Amino acid sequence: MIGRLTAMGHWRQSLVALLCGALIASSQAPVGFFPAAFLFLPIPFLLAAAAPGWRRAFWIGSAAGTGYFAAGLFWIVEPFLVDAARTGWMAPFALVFMAVGLSLFWAVAFGLARWMAPASGMGRALSFAIALTLAEIARSYVLTGFPWNLLAYGLIDTPLAQLSALIGPHGIGFVIALGAGLIAFHLRSRAMLAYGGALVAAVVWGLVALAAPVPERAEETLVRLVQPNAPQREKWLPDRWPVFLDRAAQATVAPGSPDVVIWPETAVPFLLSDLGDAFAPLSQDTAAPIIFGIRDLTREPDWLDWRNALAVVDTRGEVVARYDKHHLVPFGEYIPFGRVLGGFGLGNYIAELRGAYSPGPGPQLLDVAGIPPFVPLICYEAIFPHLMQPAGPRADWLVHVTNDAWFGEISGPYQHLVQAQFRAIEQGLPVARAANTGVSAMIDPRGRIIADIPLGVYGFVDAVLPGALSRPLYARIGDLPIAILLVLLGLVPLRRRLTE
Repeated sequence: MIGRLTAMGHWRQSLVALLCGALIASSQAPVGFFPAAFLFLPIPFLLAAAAPGWRRAFWIGSAAGTGYFAAGLFWIVEPFLVDAARTGWMAPFALVFMAVGLSLFWAVAFGLARWMAPASGMGRALSFAIALTLAEIARSYVLTGFPWNLLAYGLIDTPLAQLSALIGPHGIGFVIALGAGLIAFHLRSRAMLAYGGALVAAVVWGLVALAAPVPERAEETLVRLVQPNAPQREKWLPDRWPVFLDRAAQATVAPGSPDVVIWPETAVPFLLSDLGDAFAPLSQDTAAPIIFGIRDLTREPDWLDWRNALAVVDTRGEVVARYDKHHLVPFGEYIPFGRVLGGFGLGNYIAELRGAYSPGPGPQLLDVAGIPPFVPLICYEAIFPHLMQPAGPRADWLVHVTNDAWFGEISGPYQHLVQAQFRAIEQGLPVARAANTGVSAMIDPRGRIIADIPLGVYGFVDAVLPGALSRPLYARIGDLPIAILLVLLGLVPLRRRLTE
């Protein structure tokens, strides 16, 4: 079997790698076939290692990456189908450019691993695992980063996900890639037995962590998550937004005694600067602070400065805290070099296309009377494991407001939810997640969903806020130690290659 694969022509090998990449993506939500990376990643590794040089390995990595990102990120076409008559034609180009562009990280990893890998199986396994993990770290940071569908996320339904509290998602990604490398190059070795033993130990550790009780809070906090379920095609229509706003209001004053109510991203259709006392009657009726997403706008002489914001009103309906989203979506919330284009008279045109949002100052801790101090996350910000905590005191919980109606109903919303679950594990903090169309959920600090509202449903759910765990190792050290360790390990085969 291995001989037949490596004897194939270049194009056939690329097609096999493309198919394997797509199959690896089945580990991600909503399929969640967690063994996929262990089963199918070894094949592109083998093809690349058997390639006559690094250039052929580069193209094999590109094919595998294209298959992985095309299959895992096909929801990227959904925003272009909201107004299909105008932007639907862009959908296939967006998917192709996204998949091929992201595949370059894998291509470089495969080419580098082939160039520096020694002939021995263990050395090859390490070279490919190190190179691919460093490529995924680079994908998380380069050009503002896009760490969606990291390999680790396929393990969310296994005890191994708890390793993220120690080594983060990139550390887990290395564990997966190393296992795939050992299967490809060293299946019957002592190294494979040692790896298997370590994996069993990690599973046991994860099971013990999941079995341990989550601390209770000194004072119980009942959180109400509101899901108005506004389809993106209707969300901003003048005759429809009052319906969705009324849904949120009715859910807020429904029977129960929540201590805090959370609405999703841009749940309020008017500007924060125009809010006035609009929340006063609602806040008085519910007798609880309300956290909600809203936009704001500052008109400059030659620029429209939009903000994607989260605000908190107290029981009198007065705004007592505000956070502006700081990590924006390129080409979705802003156009790179938009100010430069504005100098040519295009700034207002771009802003009207919702492409000229300005970033806030950075992560913030909001400490409001009657609410445990929290770090707010707006939509896309939850996908960045390294941007969770501002400097200063630790938060008691994370509040994630999002509008996943942009992502369709097949895979995008579920993948976004999994990333929020990983943020809970990494930070040892509960996450309260309010999503416009779902999935809204209360997530405990082990990443388990303890209450939720299904996708595409209007409603609300009340959940007691779980306590926090001790600050995990990953929350203290971040990605840098893992990256440095991998670079140092990679210097061993690299030095050997350079001295040949």
